[in-house]
Amino acid sequence: DDKRAFNNRPVWARISVIFAGPLFNFILAFILSMVIVSIIGYDPARIEHVTKDSPAVQAGLKAGDVITEFGGKHINLSREVDTYLAFHPLSQKEITIKYKRNGKITETTVTPKNDYMLGFGYTADTTGAELSNVYENMPMANAGIKKGDVITSINGVKIKTGSDLYQYFFDYPLNADEISISYIRDGKTYTTTVRPELAPNSFSIGISINRLREKTGVLGVLRYSTAEVKFWITSTIESLGQLIRGKLGADDLAGPVGIVDFIGDTYKATKNEGALTVFLSMANIGILLSANLGVMNLLPIPALDGGRLVFLLLEVFRGKPISQEKEGFVHMIGLVALLILMVFILFNDLGRIF
Repeated sequence: DDKRAFNNRPVWARISVIFAGPLFNFILAFILSMVIVSIIGYDPARIEHVTKDSPAVQAGLKAGDVITEFGGKHINLSREVDTYLAFHPLSQKEITIKYKRNGKITETTVTPKNDYMLGFGYTADTTGAELSNVYENMPMANAGIKKGDVITSINGVKIKTGSDLYQYFFDYPLNADEISISYIRDGKTYTTTVRPELAPNSFSIGISINRLREKTGVLGVLRYSTAEVKFWITSTIESLGQLIRGKLGADDLAGPVGIVDFIGDTYKATKNEGALTVFLSMANIGILLSANLGVMNLLPIPALDGGRLVFLLLEVFRGKPISQEKEGFVHMIGLVALLILMVFILFNDLGRIF
């Protein structure tokens, strides 16, 4: 009977209480983003390389241009371009790009073209060009090259690092012509020829985007911290859409056990780089988790904050509350469903770990 009790408060007061949980998830994500951006800056979507004779060249794009819109999506961070391409793979369809050059915004359209591929993976850094993956039934594997081999030259061009290998393909884009590859395996040098294959379902426009962060001022910290939170929120929403459409599966889900395992792996990978790197990595995970929790709690699912908000908004439109017994029954069903899902995710996490 206490008039201060939750159910006795006006509907908008109850809405504000329910909404406060997800809101503070986003606020925490913003605070952590400000810490990260203040320390190491943000990643501008600046074009670093443009492949010779590529669609990007034909569209007028140049190294140094900063992408501000890609396929209709506003861009603040280079990761937003990566995420867009992950969820909307390029095809033969024209794509619109807006970019800034010398302070002026210009719009252009680019028609992606099929890639020629060799079928391998590597890390574009300052260490040797060691292959991290060689894919079966692809040209590199068919030529006898294996995971762990270190590329030393292509067509006579010396390759000393992963960055050199990365740069090579911008300076000498693949086509149907055979290439000569020299590599080291078990201390011995081998040379073989490989003919790239046209990948019918793989398209590119011939650009690479900046991956490094740059410092910014106070206003920049506020702007790009907001962009950071927006990036994680939209990535979460896009991922949920992919899950509903069946483009992501059970292996892409993680619960508490999977999250702790991920945090442990991140710590092991960064502990040798110093306390600051570990702290920034954990803060970044904090942003990811906070944004995910905020979005998930706002979903209109019974037993979650979003489900409670649905009933409160219905009360606003109806002018009177829905029966507490009926609302409680719906939330109970939702809670049981969520518990079943959590058990499934728990076993999925354990199976993936062990």
